[in-house]
Amino acid sequence: MTRVWKWNRPVTVREVLEDLQEERSIAYTTVMTVLDNLHQKGWVRREAEGRAYRYEAVSTRAAYAAALMNEAWSRSDNPAAALVAFFGMMSAEQREALSDAMRIVQGPEVAQRSEPAQRPEVAQRSEVVQPPEVTRPPENPASVERDAER
Repeated sequence: MTRVWKWNRPVTVREVLEDLQEERSIAYTTVMTVLDNLHQKGWVRREAEGRAYRYEAVSTRAAYAAALMNEAWSRSDNPAAALVAFFGMMSAEQREALSDAMRIVQGPEVAQRSEPAQRPEVAQRSEVVQPPEVTRPPENPASVERDAER
């Protein structure tokens, strides 16, 4: 997925292959199989172009990450404890970003009630930034994560 997002346009197997071969040796069929698997899982769509396909990401990197986090969280037998543990691992900067994101998701009326007076830029951002739209959760998070690294 990283390579598909990097191009920011529909890509062929050959383009992804050439990009990957700058770093390591990899077979055309391996790249083709991974892109086909991502297509079957719903993470990329493809369109025929001659005898080849062009692949394009269905969602943004942010939506993809959100789907992975949601899947992991939903599999927990104690979601609240999982969130507390996750928040405990966050840096101060990450917690601040999470706080900003919560204000955005909750909407302007909640953001205005809870907004500290010294941080008006968050209210302005909430008018522009929208939460990512997740089109489809992964069928198997472990295999999707492995495919994303390729």
